[in-house]
Amino acid sequence: MAAAQGRLSDGAGGMDEAKDTENDRREADTAPLPFRSAVDALRTARLRPQIEIEPTRPPQRLAPYTYALEAAVVDGDQDLADGRLVLLHDPAGHEAWRGTFRLVTLVRAELEPEMAADPLLPEVCWSWLTGALQARGLTCGEPSGTVTRASSHYFGGLSTRPAASQIEIRASWTPREGLGGVPDTAAHLAAWCDLLAQVAGLPPAGPGDASVVTLPQRRGPQSR
Repeated sequence: MAAAQGRLSDGAGGMDEAKDTENDRREADTAPLPFRSAVDALRTARLRPQIEIEPTRPPQRLAPYTYALEAAVVDGDQDLADGRLVLLHDPAGHEAWRGTFRLVTLVRAELEPEMAADPLLPEVCWSWLTGALQARGLTCGEPSGTVTRASSHYFGGLSTRPAASQIEIRASWTPREGLGGVPDTAAHLAAWCDLLAQVAGLPPAGPGDASVVTLPQRRGPQSR
């Protein structure tokens, strides 16, 4: 697959970001223990070195408590795939989730032309997600999502650019809650990174291939 283009966030900085960070810290200090434990597991998970990951501003009003990460699969100076993973928590439970936690994701990458033409590509990409969870021994409830394939063709002054295709996976699922009502978010993050790597065209991780590269100043993918 070719390098993914775009970022998930616009990277705007300044005083507003500093205030948001301080507010997030206050909210984290008062959040329920199961949510704090789930977030701590995400923060300390160790992943394969090709994946660069960092916290990002979570979406608001989706749940009383939220936490988000964004990541990119990097090979040299190329981003092969990128995405965002959001953890939602409602201590009162949510009827549609059938639980108190929900994971929401966006994963995307550019495609080689021959892969983009495969009529079974959406089904294959969805199977990558479910297979990544199953391979980690994870069970989840109420899975839902979409797989979107888009193509861009250029004309006029842009006609020298080659046609480009992109795949985008949007999905959500309810992780099974364990001891103390806390899901194994580290394992779900590892499965999500397995999905990112597979979409990027990387081989499966070998034994001991586990470390995180953090990017304090990285700007996330933006929607086109």
